[in-house]
Amino acid sequence: MTYCLGIVTDEGLVMASDSRSNAGYDQINVCQKMHTYVQKGERVFVILSSGSLSISQSVNTLLRNAFNAGEGLAKAESLYHAARIVGDCVRRISDIDRAALERDSFNFNVHLLLGGQVRGEPPSLYLIYPQGNPLRVTADSPYLQLGECKYGRPILDRGLESKTSLEDAAKYAVLSLDATMRSNVTVGPPIDLLLYEKDSFDIGRYRRLWAGEKDLELVHARWEQALRRAVEQLPDIEFRGLAPNELTG
Repeated sequence: MTYCLGIVTDEGLVMASDSRSNAGYDQINVCQKMHTYVQKGERVFVILSSGSLSISQSVNTLLRNAFNAGEGLAKAESLYHAARIVGDCVRRISDIDRAALERDSFNFNVHLLLGGQVRGEPPSLYLIYPQGNPLRVTADSPYLQLGECKYGRPILDRGLESKTSLEDAAKYAVLSLDATMRSNVTVGPPIDLLLYEKDSFDIGRYRRLWAGEKDLELVHARWEQALRRAVEQLPDIEFRGLAPNELTG
């Protein structure tokens, strides 16, 4: 399992992912799921992946080879165009591997988050499905998730807004990952955390948070303390003095 998260704010993007991969035929315990493609001053793309590690590695290999040759993402005219380029690579790998995988009862399973900015348009975020089609983030819900989504979603729904600062959005991302890791052992550190500032066309802030690292432990401890205090400060619930068999509904 995995958990990846992309957040769009007025100030830019936050991209975060765990690094645990230990299921199925991949047989790898830890692997980075974040990949960056940068042309300074022109375009920045960040790709997060979930699903089969072998498939996502193949997709990123195609993308990287084309990018290094000045093709593919290096020529994308918009983020939507970039999402379509990524989707085309997913379909190419599907044409190569899907039949063999399904013959041995393995699903063609890969989902990707593409975040970034191309000069001339604002930053945005897309989810690319195994069929290669993209879904764009909306103003009403300024984030997209991959993998084990349910545990880390409530904090995002309650707190995130388009006007949220990048620094605070990064805290929401870490809390979302922390909640997921607390409830599901198949999601785990190290956490890759990247902040992209709007119109910078470069990646200036990146951090890898390892298990037991002071900053990660501090966020975990202070959030639990603050949550307990908030619950204690809520008004007491008033109860009716009736036994259950007396309740009429």
